[in-house]
Amino acid sequence: MSFDSLGLSAELLRAVAEEGYDTPTPIQVQAIPVILQGRDVLAGAQTGTGKTAGFTLPMLQHLSARPVEGRRRIRTLVLVPTRELAAQVAASVDTYGRHLPQLRCAVVFGGVSINPQIATLRRGVDILVATPGRLLDHAQQRTVDLSSVEILVLDEADRMLDMGFIRDIRRVLAMLPKRRQNLLFSATCSDEIRSLANGLLDNPVEIEVARRNITAELVTQVVHPVDRARKRELLSHLMSTGDWRQVLVFTRTKHGANRLATQLEHDGISAAAIHGNKSQAARTKALADFKAGKVRTLVATEVAARGLDIDQLPHVVNFELPHVSEDYVHRIGRTGRAGSEGEAVSLVCVDERRLLADIERLLKRNIPQRMIAGFEPDPSIRPEPIETGRRGAPPAKNRGRGVPERQGRRSRGARPQDRRICP
Repeated sequence: MSFDSLGLSAELLRAVAEEGYDTPTPIQVQAIPVILQGRDVLAGAQTGTGKTAGFTLPMLQHLSARPVEGRRRIRTLVLVPTRELAAQVAASVDTYGRHLPQLRCAVVFGGVSINPQIATLRRGVDILVATPGRLLDHAQQRTVDLSSVEILVLDEADRMLDMGFIRDIRRVLAMLPKRRQNLLFSATCSDEIRSLANGLLDNPVEIEVARRNITAELVTQVVHPVDRARKRELLSHLMSTGDWRQVLVFTRTKHGANRLATQLEHDGISAAAIHGNKSQAARTKALADFKAGKVRTLVATEVAARGLDIDQLPHVVNFELPHVSEDYVHRIGRTGRAGSEGEAVSLVCVDERRLLADIERLLKRNIPQRMIAGFEPDPSIRPEPIETGRRGAPPAKNRGRGVPERQGRRSRGARPQDRRICP
């Protein structure tokens, strides 16, 4: 099937062709015609499946086919969990809408000054991409009007609930007109996601692609057993001997990301850390330098890495395994994309054996283990408690709606054992 058969306009097809795409992904094949019909959609799709274009293309066609005279007003609202994903969605709007009558898109998120965002909103926009917390900040200051929204998109809804945004989302929904089209994308369906969908969607078309417990076929996975204290040394060894030029490394905590980036720099390997405590300017620069090859290693925490779109990334390293097994699949899905092969390496110490067993149970397969000569674990070392990063969590009295994107927390209703694939 080609994009020509999906019902898109000539202007959109031209933009898609200019980007070098000729065959739509499964989520695009299923979602685009349905969205063009004006139906609500509940889609089980994770990052890397092409879902952003899956809703951006029909959204642009809807807006351009029904131009509004007079002052611009927000007709489409896209809610996302992180700054990086917001920027990615806005970039897609600019890319695919380049040949349409000019549609103005604005992005609002926390971590930067609100004043330039206010100025942009006052000039009028057609499409608003926002994180929930900052959007409510604008609503409180009466600098945003959502009364004309025709299409609502909740992207990576499961992650937004994980980060504690359920009350924020419900407050945003209360500000929207009753009659609108709703598109909900989620990699998993907790009871809270299902409850949200039932209250939000009207007779939705349910779509499911790329089940979350199925890893990319082009990703080679391997575990290197190693003592905790020698992980950084082993990572430097692998990067040097293998001449790895572009590596995305995951840590559990912001402090751990900073520390590892500094240590790699001392080893002569250029590195940058990206996490919620970094300013938006620093995060944007780190990602740009990484994509341009100026930095070999990008060290990221789980939340900060959501929405990162890096083509042909050859190596992903789990410096520390995630507590939630499904996050492992999200992590390694950053490589092996767009038909390119990739390698996912996990450095696993004795403390993480239970986490590894949980991941293998989810995958329904064992991940090959390979000892690296000179880095064999010391059998006399006993397991220690795993650092969780809770020291960086906000005090209990500050949690809830006011928690900024950079201090996300797991929603009480989104326990890992409650997760299942949508629909």
